[in-house]
Amino acid sequence: MVLTGCTKDLIFFPSTIQKVLDKCIESGFDGTIVFVNQAEKSTFYNAGWKNRENLIPANPQSLFKIASISKLYIAAATSKLIANHFLSLDNTLTDLLPDLAEGIEYSDEITLRMLLQHRSGISDYADHPDYPWDNPFKINSEVYDLVLDQPADFKPDKKYKYSNTNYLLIGEILDRTLGYSHHQYLKDEILEPLALYNSYNLLSEVDIDDVMSGYYVDYENDIKYSDFIHPGGSMVATAKDVGIFLRALIDGTLFTEDEQAIYSSVYEYELPGYQSIARYHEDIDDVVVQFVNTSADGFWYWFEFEKVHNRIIRVLEEEYSNN
Repeated sequence: MVLTGCTKDLIFFPSTIQKVLDKCIESGFDGTIVFVNQAEKSTFYNAGWKNRENLIPANPQSLFKIASISKLYIAAATSKLIANHFLSLDNTLTDLLPDLAEGIEYSDEITLRMLLQHRSGISDYADHPDYPWDNPFKINSEVYDLVLDQPADFKPDKKYKYSNTNYLLIGEILDRTLGYSHHQYLKDEILEPLALYNSYNLLSEVDIDDVMSGYYVDYENDIKYSDFIHPGGSMVATAKDVGIFLRALIDGTLFTEDEQAIYSSVYEYELPGYQSIARYHEDIDDVVVQFVNTSADGFWYWFEFEKVHNRIIRVLEEEYSNN
């Protein structure tokens, strides 16, 4: 499968981004949106369906469940609080969440830095067989039953392993540090200063008709109605808003010098999400945000999704070299 896919990819060299997206739909995805920001210029592309049942075309202005891209926003908020001395990268879970720390192995060694960088060793609640994906928890504290008193995957800071639990805990840390919801802090310190008026903390804040439908292979229901509320995975935004946010991380618009230094020390300027990518390509100074509303078990769909992204970049690099 992989070898065949690679061979075909070498044969198909697209001349335009639109042709890349048309090919994406032909390969089995339902709908896709791409936003490209090239410093002074921004461009939208789309193909396929916003809603396939009603044959509504993909719309670049649609809201999208950006899933794990939300972690960039959480990391940015945390960096601001650290720079302003409300938190420290060296604070441990025992310091920050003493009541929860009792149920987390090595909590006296796990630091805020390790949580941000996915080096804590705490197991991922998303991998737990009892997580109810068909009807996600409505209260964040319900997730703790799946992860507390579980053995660590590894000793703190010994290696990297992505875990949604890290950002669940960071959300709790932010709420307790602030004395109010980190959702409001994100809105006050990040969304409104950047005029991101089409970015929201929760699905419940938006008109569901404005949200691009989501499809999971062999699952009949439109998954856009499934409300996921956990920190680091709950946000909804347009591709343009995500692109503006990512550009602000790059050019220093969002941060003071101290905040920028902290963020740069703990986080990369890209993140794959739930069939979404927000990525900065330094060699051509392009921000590319890519949404696809089809997913499935296994790696094939993500492999194909990454291949689409790589084709987009090939087109942009060709344009860059010709200018």
